[in-house]
Amino acid sequence: MFKGFYPRYDLEARIQHSKIDSWGYQMPSARMNRVEEVGTADFSSVMSGLVENLNTQMEAPDNLLKEAMMGSQNVDIHDVMTAMSKAELAISVATTATGKVIQAYDKIMQLQI
Repeated sequence: MFKGFYPRYDLEARIQHSKIDSWGYQMPSARMNRVEEVGTADFSSVMSGLVENLNTQMEAPDNLLKEAMMGSQNVDIHDVMTAMSKAELAISVATTATGKVIQAYDKIMQLQI
């Protein structure tokens, strides 16, 4: 019935572009040829950064809650709940990372030389 029928749509004009896929613009694509440089070289600085970030994430809900209780217009209860969720996620990541480091250490110690 529709043999040889091809719809005449300009599909390229209908594509919505985003920062992830920006092949038609002068902006460099986020997907292609992206190489990130190493920010830290040693393991101890990575772990100390994790601990400092965890400490900051754990203090944020308390500070926001104090500001909300003092009647600050800049802080809402939703901000406090978001900070609490971020702190919970940071604890989960830190616990998992610590567990993986301990497992790796145990495996290394079991190696026979």
